[in-house]
Amino acid sequence: MTTREDILAVVKKHILDISEDLTEDQIDPVQSMRDLGINSLDIVEVVSCAMRELKVKVPRSELSKLTNIDGLVELLYRVSMEKESALAKTTA
Repeated sequence: MTTREDILAVVKKHILDISEDLTEDQIDPVQSMRDLGINSLDIVEVVSCAMRELKVKVPRSELSKLTNIDGLVELLYRVSMEKESALAKTTA
């Protein structure tokens, strides 16, 4: 089972991959990626890599509503839980 902390770790890892200037302790989930100096193309890359690693798909309309890293983590967590729940039902 994937936890919220697991998802935050994945998002942080991809933020650090994109931005060589940042350290993990500089990433505060209440900030937006823009606050951290990450441009829109890199934000798309972070989100895409996180979704690929977590094996989830999030509609663009949902992504456009996000204002900070915590919102992204929450959205990825919710989608991940829905996927795990659906998988559990098909194997039960």
